[in-house]
Amino acid sequence: MDQLTTSLAPSRPSPKSPVAGTSQQAAGSTSNRLGNELMTLMMSSSPGISAFPKHDGNLFEWVGTIEGPAETVYAGLSYRISIAFPPNYPYVAPTIKFESLCYHPNVDPANGAICLDILQDKWSAVYSVQTILLSLQSLLGEPNIASPLNADAAGLWNTPEEYKEQLMQHYRPLKDDSP
Repeated sequence: MDQLTTSLAPSRPSPKSPVAGTSQQAAGSTSNRLGNELMTLMMSSSPGISAFPKHDGNLFEWVGTIEGPAETVYAGLSYRISIAFPPNYPYVAPTIKFESLCYHPNVDPANGAICLDILQDKWSAVYSVQTILLSLQSLLGEPNIASPLNADAAGLWNTPEEYKEQLMQHYRPLKDDSP
């Protein structure tokens, strides 16, 4: 009878490697978080920011658009950004850079890298994509000229007419296919 009971019992799955199981759970958790953040962003009424996955089925690479805030030299201008999420997001900040050339004290003109404390040493898992986009939009009008990646832009910041002239020389409007 013991043999019969044993043979009828469902087989147990072999134990998974703790590392593999943990990384699969983390990826699933990250995907769930990103899916929720995408829905929140889509339902948001925050003007001038948007972001979506770059390709269907891949929540880890997004493209976004940031419009310059009203009453700043960036008003009426739009910029494309890229967002790459690490597998351990939200515990590690995403990598964000300007894909459009952005003349700004805190944006590297060579590669679009951004100097923003919440993307570096002040990162917290409570931040969301929406928080990041709003912070970037705010940064356009309120740069940290004490920590520039573009020294020329930082040097002109306090002379608005000269700054605006340089800004417009570097600005390239987005094409209609922007997100």
